[in-house]
Amino acid sequence: MAELRTIKIDGTEIAVDPNLTLIQACEQAGIEIPRFCYHERLSIAGNCRMCLVEVVGGPPKPAASCAMQVKDLRPGPEGAPSEIRTNSPMVKKAREGVMEFLLINHPLDCPICDQGGECDLQDQAMAYGVDFSRYREPKRASEELNLGPLVETHMTRCISCTRCVRFTSEVAGISQMGQTGRGEDSEITSYLNQTLASNLQGNIIDLCPVGALVSKPYAFTARPWELSKTETIDVMDALGSAIRVDTKGREVMRILPRNHDGVNEEWISDKTRFVWDGLRRQRLDQPYLRENGRLRPATWPEALAAAATAMQGKKLAGLVGDLAPVEAAFSLKTLIEGLGGSVECRTDGAKLPEGNRAAYVGTATIADIDTAEMIQLIGTNPRDEAPVLNARLRRAWTRGAQIALVGEAVDLTYDYHHVGTDRAALESLSSRQISDETRETPSLVIVGQGALREADGAAVLAHAIKLAENSNSKLLILHTAAGRVGAMDVGAVTQGGMTAALDGAQVIFNLGADEVEIAAGPTVIYQGSHGDRGAHRADIILPAACYTEEQGLFVNTEGRPQLALRANFAPGEAKENWAILRALSGELGRTLPWDSLAQLRRKMVEAVPHLARIDQISENQGAALPLADLGRASFVNPVRDFYLTNPIARSSPLMGELSRMAAGRHAPALAAE
Repeated sequence: MAELRTIKIDGTEIAVDPNLTLIQACEQAGIEIPRFCYHERLSIAGNCRMCLVEVVGGPPKPAASCAMQVKDLRPGPEGAPSEIRTNSPMVKKAREGVMEFLLINHPLDCPICDQGGECDLQDQAMAYGVDFSRYREPKRASEELNLGPLVETHMTRCISCTRCVRFTSEVAGISQMGQTGRGEDSEITSYLNQTLASNLQGNIIDLCPVGALVSKPYAFTARPWELSKTETIDVMDALGSAIRVDTKGREVMRILPRNHDGVNEEWISDKTRFVWDGLRRQRLDQPYLRENGRLRPATWPEALAAAATAMQGKKLAGLVGDLAPVEAAFSLKTLIEGLGGSVECRTDGAKLPEGNRAAYVGTATIADIDTAEMIQLIGTNPRDEAPVLNARLRRAWTRGAQIALVGEAVDLTYDYHHVGTDRAALESLSSRQISDETRETPSLVIVGQGALREADGAAVLAHAIKLAENSNSKLLILHTAAGRVGAMDVGAVTQGGMTAALDGAQVIFNLGADEVEIAAGPTVIYQGSHGDRGAHRADIILPAACYTEEQGLFVNTEGRPQLALRANFAPGEAKENWAILRALSGELGRTLPWDSLAQLRRKMVEAVPHLARIDQISENQGAALPLADLGRASFVNPVRDFYLTNPIARSSPLMGELSRMAAGRHAPALAAE
């Protein structure tokens, strides 16, 4: 770190890093500088001029604080600290002038603008602008863009801050947006009127400081001041992104990102942001029993009694779904194993070793990507499996990190060295001699679930661990299921995997596992939130809450326990997952030893202490697996359709539309095209 330099801001001396920009130095001093184009996670554009400050002893004009560094300041007389002023008459007049120019062509449609109430232009016009206008000329109008079904445009409101252009090109890694023209004719547009081909595009809605880019599904449904806001965790992938769920009455109206530097920074994927319409559709809101091949509505006492009767004296198996919170997995494990059955959470067949946390979570954190200089991907497509993590990988690539891939060659939005597609490529890597210089380079090995699902998944994992050890790399297992690591932590696994768990089972208790096909024969009790594949196969249906409707603990792909809080209530007669299992245990005469969520968590933490360390990552000691022969198959990525990976997403009409559009983009072009 560079030696600190003392400067004076509004008469107060402060020591700051000379590499900081003036706007960052002012923030450290607790002084707010207005801005439109500047964003700390994007490159500096310096084109809105709202952040002007006065540099004492400098040119007789204000300077853009976002584009000037502290080290560029000249010292004062006789070596006195450099001085800048943020509230002088020069600055006040400059800001009023900039605001006046910004508002020349801005339409006066605040009452019908979806950004009303949370608009940066509105707020800063009130704080730094003037209360009159000198302009009587007609305002300029612009044509709207068609960016797709997610982002609605009102380009007449655009102030050309270029945040959207910089985000799509720098973070999302697409090149469909840009700025054309000069002066009054300049405008933000899309290349050949293309829609945006990115699963991170919704973030430009948050970045836009005016109402030029707004959420199309949310448009005209609510105002920000009438929404209840709940800070919780996303479960659409295993990253555990920090989100805020806004509700109006009993319904979720929108989902926004929260800042968490160690996980998602301030970005979320489009599936996370827009899946909320799936929370309302195809919901299971009352129990059902199958009689004569047809499901009929039932009461809770009826359904619980039928489930208890079906389970008494039978060989039981429990399946834990991808979206189940840790409390539900722990409750099911305790109940089923107490009745002599077995429970399994690896419903996709992943060969994750039970009890070896360093092997099913890894030894790395997501933030380690920021410092890695060499990154090896194995059997994964992070662009679809964890889009926000992929943006972090892209940032590492832009600063010079070398990235290599063993697996399917796909567009990851950045360049990488494609080592090969099959097991032979991995075997050659893991047996290669690594130089001392390479071993000293910060490096990372990321293993996807696609590498672990085949019969030789354990051997693949062993070779990946050997590669990490040989190259002195940290290891990160990239999961696709939000509930998988937590279920592994509480031991919801069976020696031999799902085949062993289901072998000879007469009754299968399916806790939200909608990605598996259950053969005819056993009685199936399904506990879940949506009428998906699991409910279609079920003989008894117990309606449960989904992730926004109950408090739950989830452990993300790096092993970080996170709390999801309840934002709204489940529809109809649906209940919380842990409460259903507690009631069923009473009906079975094997009452679980807790009567509240707090008591359940105490028992759970007694069994697995690290689950109490919320938002902290426990250090996992590396443990090698015995090497075995690899097969000869090629790696296949686990996510074939990013938008339809779980029952909530499959219930969403918007996700269905996005899936069709994505399939159309990948379809072979006709001759006429």
